[in-house]
Amino acid sequence: MTERYVLDLREIDESQIAVVGGKGAHLGSLSRIEGIRVPAGFCVTTDAYRRVVAQSPSLDAQLDRLSRVSPDDQEAIRTLSAEIRRTIEEIAVPDDLVGAITRALARSGERTAYAVRSSATAEDLPTASFAGQQDTYLNVVGTAAILQHVSRCWASLFTERAVTYRRRNGIDDRTVRMAVVVQQMVFPHASGILFTADPVSGDRTVATVDAGFGLGEALVSGLVNPDVFRVRHGEVVARTISAKQREVHALPAGGTREVSIDAQRQEQPALTDAQAIRLVELGRRIEAHFGRPQDIEWCLADDDFHIVQSRPITTLFPVPESSDQENHVYVSVGHQQMMTDPMRPLGLSMWQQTAMARMHEAGGRLFVDVTQRLAAPTSRAGLLDLMGRGDPLVRDALETVLDREDFVPSLPDAPPAGPRGGAAPEPVETDPAVVTGLIERSQASLAVLRRDVRTKTGPELFDFLPTAFEEHKRVLTDPLNFKAIMAGMEATWWLNDKLEEWLGEKNAADALTLSAPGNITSEMGLALLDVADVIRPHPEVVGFLEGVEDDGFLDELAKLPGGTEAHDAIQAYLDRYGMRCVGEIDITRPRWSERPSTLVPVILDNVRNFEPGAARRRFEQGLEQARKKEQDVLSRLRALPDGERKADEAKAMIDRVRTFIGYREYPKYDIISRYFVYKQALMAEAERLAQAGVLADKEDVFYLTIEEFHDVVRSRRVDDRLVRQRKDAFRSYQALTPPRVLTSDGEALTGAYRRDDVPDGALVGLPVSTGTVEGRARVILDMADADLEAGDILVTTFTDPSWSPLFVAVAGLVTEVGGLMTHGAVIAREYGLPAVVGVEQATRRIRDGQRIRVHGTDGYIEILS
Repeated sequence: MTERYVLDLREIDESQIAVVGGKGAHLGSLSRIEGIRVPAGFCVTTDAYRRVVAQSPSLDAQLDRLSRVSPDDQEAIRTLSAEIRRTIEEIAVPDDLVGAITRALARSGERTAYAVRSSATAEDLPTASFAGQQDTYLNVVGTAAILQHVSRCWASLFTERAVTYRRRNGIDDRTVRMAVVVQQMVFPHASGILFTADPVSGDRTVATVDAGFGLGEALVSGLVNPDVFRVRHGEVVARTISAKQREVHALPAGGTREVSIDAQRQEQPALTDAQAIRLVELGRRIEAHFGRPQDIEWCLADDDFHIVQSRPITTLFPVPESSDQENHVYVSVGHQQMMTDPMRPLGLSMWQQTAMARMHEAGGRLFVDVTQRLAAPTSRAGLLDLMGRGDPLVRDALETVLDREDFVPSLPDAPPAGPRGGAAPEPVETDPAVVTGLIERSQASLAVLRRDVRTKTGPELFDFLPTAFEEHKRVLTDPLNFKAIMAGMEATWWLNDKLEEWLGEKNAADALTLSAPGNITSEMGLALLDVADVIRPHPEVVGFLEGVEDDGFLDELAKLPGGTEAHDAIQAYLDRYGMRCVGEIDITRPRWSERPSTLVPVILDNVRNFEPGAARRRFEQGLEQARKKEQDVLSRLRALPDGERKADEAKAMIDRVRTFIGYREYPKYDIISRYFVYKQALMAEAERLAQAGVLADKEDVFYLTIEEFHDVVRSRRVDDRLVRQRKDAFRSYQALTPPRVLTSDGEALTGAYRRDDVPDGALVGLPVSTGTVEGRARVILDMADADLEAGDILVTTFTDPSWSPLFVAVAGLVTEVGGLMTHGAVIAREYGLPAVVGVEQATRRIRDGQRIRVHGTDGYIEILS
């Protein structure tokens, strides 16, 4: 194909990003929308950039050096990127390229003023906007000046901020090319930014217009505060008019300068309401064309709006797709499951197929539609009560939506199910045999799954899986299973409510659940202390583990003195718990059995921080504390009026809590055990496909749904383009923070703690495990990075059961996500760790190494240093 160095904007559409970059492709596409005015111009293509940089032999070596620099070494990035920019700017532009640009300029008149604007191939994309990462030059006049500024735009591909941004988004410097847009200047009366969705709340029905006088540089550079108009359904619903003391003007000979605004004009609005509404109508047309909310740069000249840029708003959380136009309210599944990271498509589809409720995907996360339950008074009250007990922020967010009386329809209560006057289901008896029976039935069902799946390969495996999923759901939906889980939770709530009412003591149930029997998750943490006991006497094994860098270390252990015992202890642990991992509800996450090196830092911390026998001592100490607490509570109750009755009721509930609260963790263990069986079978299929050359990499199946995976197995063909798109989308989802509650309008609600009983400056959260502790904050985002000392306080985003081995080594817990009965809270109570969860942005507001005080009874954290 013949290289083309210059294309007119009217020749360009969105399919040509590789040739004209993101900005150029968007402008070309914008110029084709009816009723949208885009300043005329042309694009110097990436072919021109490639031709120019190929002339510099030193550039390859410089890019090699840059690729080896750590993303955190800002000084080295700054130095190398400046060197690369100088190299590019010094390259002479070839004559044929100069001729092509000169001819394009001649069509508009060489003395016309132009804007010369960078347009990189990784810019203005749906997944990464790159806003402001490369350079733009306004009011450039004359061929020589334009050629010089084209070179500067090429060089700006390597500004420090652009290089850093690419590193953070996983984009290789060598894969990005630079085009340059050259457009006729508009000399506006006013200019600014239009967001077709509220960039703060995410509400797609609200457009926000920022406006100022003169060129838009005054707003972009922060020189002035803009006027702000909020427009909803064709009406200005709010406006803020700012005092605008400066504006940026174009100079006759080229370039721009700041000028003062006359005093009488400073507080005049830059737009009328009618103009703001008209602009939003244009924005809606652009949004419809691109199929997603847009961040639009506009100019107003002679009462005409000119659009000079439009890019997707990449910070908005996506909205679940719906088959109707009705209002919907969605609650985050990740906040209930303690996994708010994005999931890959295979993980999403597996959870959807094995979950009890219908789930909707958005932004790599799952949500449940609760609109119908909010609509009727009785189901609404039940939902709010359940959500409030688990996570008050979810309840507050739902109440915020309900306060807008027109959003959720009001429906009558549904008639009661079953015969009228029928008795409520009998509560489960307080009998340990109930739990024992449930676990035995679960293990028997799992053994059958393991036996049956071994014989299934190819399409036969995928034909078998729906049957396996039905059995999976049958075990979980066993009415007795649900009753046993709820029995422990309801008894906990009863004890907390009644003992606060009768004794004035908050969260008294916390001490009563210490070392509760049969909790598979807390046993998992203690069992790793036993592994450390086996390893501790063997210094060569400890030294070897300190140098472990990959997952093949278990095979090497046997060569060391004491290594066989160490190997066997770790392997036995993996046999029982190796199906677990951080983010375990996503089947694509590597399990401990697949990546055993994840456990090594925790084992070494246990070797260093504990004495032999720590697991048994810790459990027995908790048991003794729980017994003493029970005696104390009952004796204090008996001293009250009607004390014998109160003590008898409390004793019955204490027995009930200790019978059932440990089982709360078992169903998740069962789910994840089944997931590991499914995963092993699926990855064996993926391995066969990779060996046959159908897949480039076996883990490409992570970016397919289970149905798509089935199709690949049947057809022996995969859509590589789809896999690449899914990988890009997943990468972009990692930068998004999922809301607790999301509406179909796109409004993201996180909720608020409406409390005035905490000290100024304290971080507020939900108290889930009583006590107060002071210590060093260890902000840990990846369990493999654990480096703990006795007395440390773990601060992290969320904790699922896989984090429990860290709990034995810390003195307190702070998380950004969590509720009263989520895994981290349950285990914190069993281990007696003061804990506060649901602390917004805790990992950003608390610095690693700071001294903090955790108030686990009252639900707040003080930062002491």
